[in-house]
Amino acid sequence: MEQRHPLPPFTLETAKQKIQMAEDAWNSTDAERVSKAYTIDSEWRNRAEFVNGREEIVAFLTKKWQNESNYKLVKEYWAHAENRIAVRFEYEFQNTDGKWFRAYGNENWEFDENGLMRKRYASINDLEIDETERKFK
Repeated sequence: MEQRHPLPPFTLETAKQKIQMAEDAWNSTDAERVSKAYTIDSEWRNRAEFVNGREEIVAFLTKKWQNESNYKLVKEYWAHAENRIAVRFEYEFQNTDGKWFRAYGNENWEFDENGLMRKRYASINDLEIDETERKFK
């Protein structure tokens, strides 16, 4: 059985560890690496898009990072209970036209008993910024 430590139920320390692991994976912009943290049949809502399963996650992230270069993400702990974690995040990227954006949002995560994320619900808002306004360099 595939496991991804730390396992639920989460403590404050293990929830923050899980968040840091997710931040590191997403900042790699490696869709395959990121997908390994999710169950085979994981359910996502990302903005108004629905993604189901690792195969769709890889396709979604591959397309995302083809359109978002210089990607840098920061995730912060918001709350946790048992097998759930809530985070707030910000990330910056440059689109294919060279314009810079900062995205703000919240994610709600639910994990299975093996520490794999089975549900991810993300609410995200984008703000166009000037390159001089970047926080994450």
